[in-house]
Amino acid sequence: MNVTAADVTSAVRDAPPGPEVAAFFDLDGTLVHGYTAGHIYLDQIRQGEVGPLEFARITAAAGDGPQAVGRASLAALRGRTTEAVTEIGERLFVEKIAGTLRPEARDLVRAHQRRGHTLVIASSATRMQAEPVARDLGIPHIVCTELEEEDGVLTGRSPTGLLWGQAKADAVRAFARANRIDLRRSYGYADGPEDIAFLTAVGRPYPLNPQPALRRAAEDLGWPVLALREPRSPGLRSYVGTLGALIGANVGLTTGMTLGWLTGDHRLGVNAGTGLAADLGLAFAGVRLQVVGERNLETRPAVFIANHQSTLDALVLGALLRHDFTAVAKKEARLDPRMIVIGAALDPVWIDRSDLTRAKASLDEVVRRLRDGVSILILPEGTRMPTPRLGRFKKGAFHIARQAGVPIVPIVLRNTGELAWRRSLIVNPGTVDVAVLDPVPTSGWTAGPLDERIAEVRQRFVDTLDQWPTSL
Repeated sequence: MNVTAADVTSAVRDAPPGPEVAAFFDLDGTLVHGYTAGHIYLDQIRQGEVGPLEFARITAAAGDGPQAVGRASLAALRGRTTEAVTEIGERLFVEKIAGTLRPEARDLVRAHQRRGHTLVIASSATRMQAEPVARDLGIPHIVCTELEEEDGVLTGRSPTGLLWGQAKADAVRAFARANRIDLRRSYGYADGPEDIAFLTAVGRPYPLNPQPALRRAAEDLGWPVLALREPRSPGLRSYVGTLGALIGANVGLTTGMTLGWLTGDHRLGVNAGTGLAADLGLAFAGVRLQVVGERNLETRPAVFIANHQSTLDALVLGALLRHDFTAVAKKEARLDPRMIVIGAALDPVWIDRSDLTRAKASLDEVVRRLRDGVSILILPEGTRMPTPRLGRFKKGAFHIARQAGVPIVPIVLRNTGELAWRRSLIVNPGTVDVAVLDPVPTSGWTAGPLDERIAEVRQRFVDTLDQWPTSL
């Protein structure tokens, strides 16, 4: 029997609550598409950290099966520091692995979190692979192949042994005993035939996008098969659409600048060019917007803040705001070729974070523009986040709104990162969900409790992403 993510999340919502029920998630092929180890090996080869002898040993081990490859890979870590290996895992999560996380797997994790279940990643992978994923998804427990170290240096051995097949099932049972988990009411998600023993250990097994051997076993055992959609991969339509979007956006901005020059009304040209550029860019890319709370966009002047996942965000926010606004951006972005026409048209305020005096002068300029009736767009995370998980909000937007006495309008973008991942310049066609939340008045704000105000606004983003509204 095949089931969808919606079917399973609905069942989880009705499941018994409490920490004695656990949800065990395999890592490779389950939470993420593909294999995290592959990204690590390719990176080490590119960095020249895998010598010919080491490469030959791992290649030879491949003929003896995955367990032999795992043991050879552990041995290859001998002599490396724990700190260095951990840094590799963190860097590759941001650069590569975050883009392979299955969006619907994140939804499943959230469904279990809402029921107060104990969440666990159970994997034959190492902690360096699993920990960044667990932290991003909010999974507090990891059962994995641990690495032995002596004085901060890896020995090439594992105190747990490789958690593959029956060893992984035994480790899950041991975790359940230690944490008073009722396995008969618990959930397991995995994709490979080596996890049949693990899935048998729980009362609610879900083969997820299973490999053929596991699918056959699921049919024999009567397990429901869960199919999740994969992260978007660009095709010909995406490449052609992205090229069209770049051309269309630049044509729109240039048209607006020309109109401003001909009429002598710079603001008229900026407003016309911004809307036209965003509309043409999104149309060529095949991206549609589904907006709730659209009426809040006309709160002007205001400081508009949005979460930041993708290069697509600029087009989406331009299409939403359209008129009488500019942006605050870091000085380094002026060197980005994509910002040349945008910078000339919008005349953003550039912030030099390395010079406190100049940064303060720039912020004073922002406040002046707000008092002149021009709204400001700020991305308070400061950089594109690799996943939908929110980063820390910086204080600048809140200081500016307080000083100018204007409201803050939160714009929540749900899935721009799915259509154009953080590190990708290619946009896939699809629908972007947007929630424009009610304005946050800043009159009466003082500098003292500003951290609390920021936390409250950020929590509104978190709550909206967790429970998406159908109307506002």
